[in-house]
Amino acid sequence: MLKVALQRLAMMPFLLLGIVTVAFFLSQFTKGDPLVALIGERQMNNPVVVAAAKERWGLDRPLAERYVVYVRNLLHGDMGTSFRTRQPVASDLAQRLPATLELVVASVLLGGSVGVILGILAAKFRDGPGDTAIRIFALVGSSVPMFWLGLIALFIFFATLGWSPGPGRLDTRSLPPPFVTGFFTIDAALAGEGRILREALSHLVLPALILGWTVVGIVARLVRASMIEVLSQDYILVARAKGAGEGRVLLTHALRNALMPTLTILGFTFAYLITGAVLTETIFSWPGIGSYAVEAARQLDYPAIIGVTIIGGAAFLLTNLVTDIAYAFVDPRLRDRR
Repeated sequence: MLKVALQRLAMMPFLLLGIVTVAFFLSQFTKGDPLVALIGERQMNNPVVVAAAKERWGLDRPLAERYVVYVRNLLHGDMGTSFRTRQPVASDLAQRLPATLELVVASVLLGGSVGVILGILAAKFRDGPGDTAIRIFALVGSSVPMFWLGLIALFIFFATLGWSPGPGRLDTRSLPPPFVTGFFTIDAALAGEGRILREALSHLVLPALILGWTVVGIVARLVRASMIEVLSQDYILVARAKGAGEGRVLLTHALRNALMPTLTILGFTFAYLITGAVLTETIFSWPGIGSYAVEAARQLDYPAIIGVTIIGGAAFLLTNLVTDIAYAFVDPRLRDRR
């Protein structure tokens, strides 16, 4: 497995270069002029200002030259400067990535755990009332629009009942804990700030539940289908014939084999949510990568758009690698073959 992991890691720079190349050229061929965001619409009729802005941001150079310069700078860790914030894109992403990761990790852990449990129960009580209820719950979670669900949840639990705090990662008058990981919950715990830890957890619960409900629906249906197939295998009958308890049959013999396709979905979902949690971050004013990408797209902030694309591509590549390694731990046959 170490050899396979090293081979995959060696291929990642070339795959990332392909992602960067596609993102760079696609961003250049989109309609709209980024100069409008840089100097304002009123100054577009001033040729002096337009020429100065093009020279300042390198927009007067040929496209191929701009690409070579961007890749060369990227190799030194420079993703360019955001047209909108006037800050290095790498710094903007470094500030926002921990917020997204905290939300995504909480959502996947919550949604994955609940989804696996519901999938096992649905398979055990197949075609019964409990199975039907779980399938309906999973279907609703996978089908309801995220923006509608988030707005309804805010209206009920924040505006009406007052059970949940408002949008954001902390209350408006609270200061973030000292930076260690960027996860407010972990940093507050490390700093011993109990009040900030409680605030961070209370602000995290509702968006994590909303984002995690989709994960629950997908995982529950997949685990149910996999468990039903596995439970019909001969080795399950042998385990039961030898006197193994039903709990041991489900959790030890059946679940481990049924988790293979679930790992793929969880890995893909985790990578997707890093840049795909746009609606949840927007509704809950969560200062993450998704909301940053939306603002960048609105103002044709090419460096920021490409930077977000790189983060998303790297997330998918790393997640696929981790998923492959996890396969080997779940299924010893793969580990022995490799």
